[in-house]
Amino acid sequence: MASVPLLVFVVALYTGLALLAPGWLVAVQFQLPLLSGYGLPFQGGDLLLVISLFLLCIEIYRATSSSTAAILNHVLSLVVFIVALIELLVLPRMANMTFFLIVAMTLIDVIAGFTVTISSARRDVQYPS
Repeated sequence: MASVPLLVFVVALYTGLALLAPGWLVAVQFQLPLLSGYGLPFQGGDLLLVISLFLLCIEIYRATSSSTAAILNHVLSLVVFIVALIELLVLPRMANMTFFLIVAMTLIDVIAGFTVTISSARRDVQYPS
């Protein structure tokens, strides 16, 4: 389970909702009351974006490990990005800014994962003197 990229759940959930219940993604689910007296409306897609941001933070933290599971996680993150990008380009229901931002987060996960792992692995290498 440590090698499964967490953003795959958001991509799968968004895809399922876009194909089966697209109205949920654009409907206001709740409003966050503000001190100004106004409410900040949260649509279903907005909720998935907030969840994605938290999962991206966890993924970047998980990238600090240089174990075999972490390497597999990076490879699978790349697969998730490619699949999400193909969905964005091919499926008409996925062609919106919310899913584009989710795809951008999967790309950030791939880049950050490889960068952090390479940087931390470089510190672990012992150079002979």
